[in-house]
Amino acid sequence: MNDILSKMARNRRNEVMALYPNDTVLQKMIADCNQLPPTFSMSSSLRNTPGGIIAEFKRRSPSKGDIFPMADAAEVIPAYVNNGAAGCSVLTDTRFFGGSTVDLAIARKLSNNIPLLRKDFIVTPAQIYEARLLGASAILLIAAILTSEEITRYNSLAHSLGMETLVEIHDFIELDKITFTPDMLGVNNRDLFSFHTDITHSLDLASRLPSGILLVAESGIKTPDDMLRLRDAGFTGFLIGEAFMSTYDPGATLKKFIHETI
Repeated sequence: MNDILSKMARNRRNEVMALYPNDTVLQKMIADCNQLPPTFSMSSSLRNTPGGIIAEFKRRSPSKGDIFPMADAAEVIPAYVNNGAAGCSVLTDTRFFGGSTVDLAIARKLSNNIPLLRKDFIVTPAQIYEARLLGASAILLIAAILTSEEITRYNSLAHSLGMETLVEIHDFIELDKITFTPDMLGVNNRDLFSFHTDITHSLDLASRLPSGILLVAESGIKTPDDMLRLRDAGFTGFLIGEAFMSTYDPGATLKKFIHETI
């Protein structure tokens, strides 16, 4: 794991531990809750929704800086839903991405039956319990910042709470950490050292990945043609944020992507 990713993961762990020294409070909240927010299968939605796009809500990134700093989840999420997203990804890290758990709560309230992915540096069980309380249908597990045991344990915990997991790898060797068949296997096209993105990374890895797994391409997808190339290589899902959020109308841009790829 490179120094930048390590720093971001360590910062997130410190923040969560300061807020939730243990998981007891969150577990009790779930146990006492009369009606938890519903969850919806993101893997099924990716397979059955034209386009297969997980449209991401993000205000900034460590590599690009501000993308859409004043973006309002109450405006962008409904626009994604109304323009054909198979699911929505919501960044909940504040320091590096300008997101918050409030954005996720707003998204759940306004997203109807669309599955939501909590995208964060998930490094503690508390974040998984919190994601369920906030209405996430799936969580992101980044292989580069977790041990094999943690990936397995966090996947099981998510399933026990009715959520799916998107397990993310950056290179082929990280597959060794995954001892089960994930609901979704993501390939991040962002180089962990330079933070440069290039979809040829997914294209190169695709033929080496196990068959029968739902593959999701992440980062660096800039055009509908990029999507078509990745789909031909075997990808079913496409997590796209900057290409939408850097435009005047993220929802309209999503609609254009879908129209040109189905």
